[in-house]
Amino acid sequence: MKSIYTNAYPIFFTTEVYKQLNAYILDKVPSKILILTDTNTEKYCLPIFLSKLECNCSILHYSIPHGETNKNIQACIKLWHYLSENRIDRNAILINLGGGVVTDLGGFVASTYLRGIRFIHVPTTLLAMVDASVGGKTGVDLGVLKNQIGVINTPEMVLIDTRYLKSLSNKELHSGIAEMLKHGLIYSMEYWQKLTANTIKLDTNLDALIWESVKIKNEVVEQDPNEKGLRKILNFGHTLGHAIESYFLSLNNKKTLLHGEAIAIGMVLAAFLSKEILGLSDMYVKKIASVYKIYFQKVTIHDKEVASIINFLQFDKKNRNNQVNFVLLKDIGNPEINCVVSNTLLYAAFGFYQDYI
Repeated sequence: MKSIYTNAYPIFFTTEVYKQLNAYILDKVPSKILILTDTNTEKYCLPIFLSKLECNCSILHYSIPHGETNKNIQACIKLWHYLSENRIDRNAILINLGGGVVTDLGGFVASTYLRGIRFIHVPTTLLAMVDASVGGKTGVDLGVLKNQIGVINTPEMVLIDTRYLKSLSNKELHSGIAEMLKHGLIYSMEYWQKLTANTIKLDTNLDALIWESVKIKNEVVEQDPNEKGLRKILNFGHTLGHAIESYFLSLNNKKTLLHGEAIAIGMVLAAFLSKEILGLSDMYVKKIASVYKIYFQKVTIHDKEVASIINFLQFDKKNRNNQVNFVLLKDIGNPEINCVVSNTLLYAAFGFYQDYI
């Protein structure tokens, strides 16, 4: 696949990944390379990656526990100490080999250690390939509140090798598909139709779809790198999705949701709100809900829980002057930012989800 060049860094795909990585290392001559993984990618991806890496410098490895609950400042502190104890200097490179937790946390740690060292993202999940590793957002959660601490800083390069996707469960694969569907909904009717023409599987033309998703996200970010306006459209489904994800993280008696699972619910809710506020066709609302059913199981959210979820909206990063702003759709590929939604409509949206899904 053709490489994608952003204003700040290149994104290379399967056939070019290791050729470009090794050429970069040969040129930059890093003092040390530290590879960050989680416990899953340490097992399934690190051996493959090391077999492709060509380097004469010292290579270190550090692993964090798998899962969103480990994306916190305590994990950063441990990693900062490890970097310091192993004399990682400004000529070193941190390679983040993993999903969104690894790329978000690793990017943040690299951006803040010694006021910034170089880092490279090697996303190993579909979600990280099409979303987390692209755009320069780094950071960690504050308790159960998503991505409250972080900076926008770009890697040296992003390396997308889709062979790593073979290690994913269907549940994790579907989590990434949610973000791809979002890209179609907010940006391109043609891409949305490609995504929904057939069920997306590993053995379908997934590489080409990934490339198109990355291209769409990059085009949006290039026009608004610091999220002052247009880039906000990438938050479609995320306002309520993050609130739902945070709510489930806050409970000890409920299984947490993957990011994509929560965002998928958020997109169904946002589709209903789009119909009520902006006049999105009922046909598209039902289509979005029907696509949800292909990849995700219904999550029961009781009426009494909706108030708690709505309460989490106060922490959304798009809020201005204590007002919660939503991204909604006038049509497929035609979003509108800064939409205000009443609590009455929010309750109605959850009612639609429970009744229709």
